[in-house]
Amino acid sequence: MAAAPTPLDAHLANLAAALLPFRQYEELLAGWGETLARRLVDGGRLLVAGNGGSAAEAQHLTAELVGKLRDDRRPLSALALHAETSALTAIGNDYGYDEVFARQVRAHGRADDILLLLSTSGTSTNLLAAAQAGRDTGLRCWALTGPAPNPLADLCHDTLAVPSPDSQVVQELHLVASHLLCEYVEQALPTALAGPGAPVRTGVEVVLDGGAGQQVDA
Repeated sequence: MAAAPTPLDAHLANLAAALLPFRQYEELLAGWGETLARRLVDGGRLLVAGNGGSAAEAQHLTAELVGKLRDDRRPLSALALHAETSALTAIGNDYGYDEVFARQVRAHGRADDILLLLSTSGTSTNLLAAAQAGRDTGLRCWALTGPAPNPLADLCHDTLAVPSPDSQVVQELHLVASHLLCEYVEQALPTALAGPGAPVRTGVEVVLDGGAGQQVDA
């Protein structure tokens, strides 16, 4: 009788299975990078939010943009809404936890800014409220989620949905996606700083569930 797989074996097997189709995200992430670079150069900002481990990953992303990923360059405006602890707790106390991100989106977001929401389940009510607030305010809403369909993917303009049933693997690939997004932003910055150039790719939803990709107009 074969020995049961160790936790390490099982985890690496799940990760390897999810990594195989990950190259299909390239077009989406490159398009996000171009769009985000141009928006940030034009004076816009990126707002991000998540819960738990997803909050940590979202804050990791903003650190790379305000700081740098590789080479020195201008700082880029990116705010992690869950890191605003006084605002978050005050809003939660006065308006309820479902509003902790949505109210900040309405306060800080401007038309054509980018709102990126991270959720392994795609069902967190505070993130759904934030996405709706973003759409109402005129922000472009993106999501990193687990398997689709899910409510957050339905509310956002663009979604990168990792199909793994293992939430740990989903979060690990969200971190990969965040690093790649920063790579593409930094790659697109020279063109963005030079002024209008080639059309930006937008409105792409990539869902790796074995089906065809779907394009959604933003």
